[in-house]
Amino acid sequence: MTNIPVKVPFVDLQSQHQQIQTQMEQAISSVLRRGDFILGKDLADFELAFANACDVSYGVGVACGTDAITLGLQACGIGNGDEVILPANTFIATLIGVIRAGATPVLVDCEEDTALIDLEAAHKAVTAKTRGIIPVHLYGQMVSPGKLLEFARANKVMIFEDAAQAHLAQREGYRAGAVGMAAAFSFYPSKNLGALGDGGMLVTNDANVAQKVRSLRNYGAPRKYYHTEIGTNSRLDNLQASILNVKLPYLEQWNQLRNQAAQQYDAILAKIGNLGIIPLQNHSGTGHVYHLYVIRITPSSPVDREAILEALAVAGIQTGIHYPIPCHLQPAYQHLGYCLGDFPHAETLCNEILSLPMYPGLSEAQIHQVFDTMQSILYKGSAEGFVDQSAVILG
Repeated sequence: MTNIPVKVPFVDLQSQHQQIQTQMEQAISSVLRRGDFILGKDLADFELAFANACDVSYGVGVACGTDAITLGLQACGIGNGDEVILPANTFIATLIGVIRAGATPVLVDCEEDTALIDLEAAHKAVTAKTRGIIPVHLYGQMVSPGKLLEFARANKVMIFEDAAQAHLAQREGYRAGAVGMAAAFSFYPSKNLGALGDGGMLVTNDANVAQKVRSLRNYGAPRKYYHTEIGTNSRLDNLQASILNVKLPYLEQWNQLRNQAAQQYDAILAKIGNLGIIPLQNHSGTGHVYHLYVIRITPSSPVDREAILEALAVAGIQTGIHYPIPCHLQPAYQHLGYCLGDFPHAETLCNEILSLPMYPGLSEAQIHQVFDTMQSILYKGSAEGFVDQSAVILG
């Protein structure tokens, strides 16, 4: 299938970049002329602009989203002996960040209809050692700020947001990144706001947290050659910051286009809801920024997920699975002591979810092409016989 021409790409960065290519080239040229590649003017400008866009006071650019979690947690005082609650169905970077900060990760299940962290399950997981909770604003939808703040007050814990997939998402009057003590963002190229390589940012309203991350990212040095703590080298370089500065003014519009495409998906996929195809629920309206558009292929579908994925690929439609294995079942983290069956909703979703093409500029015709292909394979499967998905095994 490698020679099949792509008709509907999963993400189309080329068309996005073509629209702003001249601006990006000018930004890069400006950095080259000045020669300030590390901790320079473009980074400072972008840190301020992105923080303002998130409705917070401070932004600190780092090398990647994982480092934003690690260094952010450390700056918030999280370390050895502390427990941090996070969902089992997140990208592994969330878990890695907690472990690298020296804390103990405590995994909990998610809501089956949204895939967001189950705060009732989180409440039951609180112990005397619990210091924080990491709500992952998964796929572009925020965890309810109101419920999060209520949870934090009731349990006297810190909120640290993983907003890697939720650039400028909104819910209940809050921006992603403005709910907790601090938040981590990723600027991986395919993100809603993506660099031309890796990049990340810690945002916060706490001046001390911001200053601590600035020191930690730069070898633990608040000023040159003066090292007050054990830090690392994790800096968002100026070339990437210059690109992000160009893209940021377009982000609101790009997010709106994603939301509009999702509404089109929702409307057309409702026609095959009786065949077991169910989009994850949106409880945020236009505040959902749809980094990914994710559906569930439930046991009532006449065709299993792999057959649908293959049929779409044959038709030139790219898809993904985010994510096929939950954190607690990943081989590298078996030492945490979790087992199959511990988090049934996360495990079920890992068997059912499928991410459809989603990006600004995805056309209605392309969405209909995705739908028509899915509908065809489903009706064909329905005619040939029912496939029981309950037998699908994780992995």
